[in-house]
Amino acid sequence: MRKSFITNLKKLLENKKNITILPHKNPDGDAMGSCLALKLFLKKFGHNCNIISPNDYPDFLDWMPGISKVLKFSSNKIFCEKLIKESDIIFTLDFNSLKRVEIIGDLIKKTKSIIVMIDHHENPDDFSQLTYSDPKIASTCEMTYNVIEKIKIQELDSEIASCLYTGILTDTGSFKYPSTSSRTHLIVSRLLETGINHTEIHQNIYDNFKKSRISLLSIALSNLKILDHLNTVYITLTNKELKKNNFKKGDTEGFVNYGLSIKGIKLSIILIENSKEKIIKMSFRSKGDFNVNVLAKDYFNGGGHTNASGGASPRSMNDTIKYLIYVLNKNSNKLK
Repeated sequence: MRKSFITNLKKLLENKKNITILPHKNPDGDAMGSCLALKLFLKKFGHNCNIISPNDYPDFLDWMPGISKVLKFSSNKIFCEKLIKESDIIFTLDFNSLKRVEIIGDLIKKTKSIIVMIDHHENPDDFSQLTYSDPKIASTCEMTYNVIEKIKIQELDSEIASCLYTGILTDTGSFKYPSTSSRTHLIVSRLLETGINHTEIHQNIYDNFKKSRISLLSIALSNLKILDHLNTVYITLTNKELKKNNFKKGDTEGFVNYGLSIKGIKLSIILIENSKEKIIKMSFRSKGDFNVNVLAKDYFNGGGHTNASGGASPRSMNDTIKYLIYVLNKNSNKLK
């Protein structure tokens, strides 16, 4: 983190401000964790803070401190637009392209607010006045901790720590991804010192699903296909299969990782039909040096991290699979 970022941020926060905090569309544990932690922290200094999510968040995050007060732009547009227009500062957390917040991005482009970006994805767009961007850091929650540490670490409490722990836990894959560092574990140690119940947090996230979600997982695994010559697995879920199992946002979280548990597999992909948006949503996970960020960015209008990225295809499921296999064959030398 550049010293100038914290110096300018501290100056910006010297007086009471109207602050809006934004996660990306379809917010995950890291997006919601960093937003909630930042709001709880800033409120201690008298700032008026609101979190506006582009749409709903997964049910398994319902327990998080302060999440019931998160506003959803998709169901309260007029009020949310008013808050954004009246903001002195807008924090954009866990995303670095305004495409990730869709229509809210157009409002941000027109606003006179100071935009502060805190994010760990690669290749950030240039839309913020203050930017803390570092793709080497495992999660935006870890970056948010760094900000809190530099401003006033004494204000860290168990509620803020629970939010930060959630994002770090989920975005590191329970500390197994390569981006997990010694610094990550030092931060977690400090969070545990606040008295958070890390076992309960883990259970809330990973052991709190409905039977329909397990049924959907069984279908996903039965649809799993192995491309032996490419050391690749892909999994499909159609809209019909989602409806049959009462799909809710967040139900497919982590499904793509099952492919990587197979010996010899270097790349795992899940393709999920979204009939409302008329796209096939895609998630990519890889082991080693196969860069799925480049794959997603070059061929599927997406991006993310070296070993974890997302994308989308406007084609049908069958045509997307055909195109995917064509792309993978084109890059087969990197998969062997």
